[in-house]
Amino acid sequence: MFEPRVALASLSGAADAKWARAGEDHAGAAFLGGIALCAGTRSAARRMVGERDREEFLPDDPLQFVDRELSKLEAAPLTAGINVRSAKRAPLQAVGEVCANRGAICELNAHCRQPELCAAGVGETLLRDAHRLCEGVETVAATGTGVSVKVRAEVPGVELGALASWIEAAGADAIHVDAMDSEEVIAEVTEAADLFVIANNGVRDQESTEEYLAYGADAVSVGRASDRPAVLREIHETVETWFDGRDGTARNGNRVRGAEPGAEGLEADRGAAERDAEAEPRG
Repeated sequence: MFEPRVALASLSGAADAKWARAGEDHAGAAFLGGIALCAGTRSAARRMVGERDREEFLPDDPLQFVDRELSKLEAAPLTAGINVRSAKRAPLQAVGEVCANRGAICELNAHCRQPELCAAGVGETLLRDAHRLCEGVETVAATGTGVSVKVRAEVPGVELGALASWIEAAGADAIHVDAMDSEEVIAEVTEAADLFVIANNGVRDQESTEEYLAYGADAVSVGRASDRPAVLREIHETVETWFDGRDGTARNGNRVRGAEPGAEGLEADRGAAERDAEAEPRG
């Protein structure tokens, strides 16, 4: 999906194109946003800013904002992505079309636990409403763009392995997992679905990076430490060393729609990765 296998994870009110360019030397992808798209999520974001002094992106026209920020990354050595929040399918279709036009990944936010966003029907709420989450995935996937879903571990009643298989069937290409304090959930997800798995939470150094990779993650992401070049450099070097000699591609490294190689190349990559896994333990 991207190389190097380090992503910059979205940070509300901070993760724009300028932020992404600042970390591009040590990252292969950057997820901008999150950005509220529908009336309900935009109202929730305004309340969070006004009542709790949170930072949020609140442009007059969110689609123009997405298009403008993605356009600034066209010359960057990064795979661009945008983390989006919408309880309605029409805005998801519209932003998917923008992403498809810019060659970007559209990431659905089933992750935020802010009460205002949950009440608006997005974020963590979607983990408990898999049918509606899968409808959102289907809507975005139909535009032809790559689809990621950002999720959170340790939500009562939610089995991320099962959820991963459902969103894969709906057309998702990647799952971005905030593992919280349950790093082993990455293994559960990788065993359940053939998605590109991005591990998030506490990725700060060689040890934390290798732990996620040992559980089977295809990549790791960095959020709050994304503005610390020394941290990004160590993570970048760790990922490069880890995958060196392991076929040079991630387990599902070309899963995004429109990426090359084609289907034959993808099957060959998967076969080689499986042979490598049998020959060389990843612990």
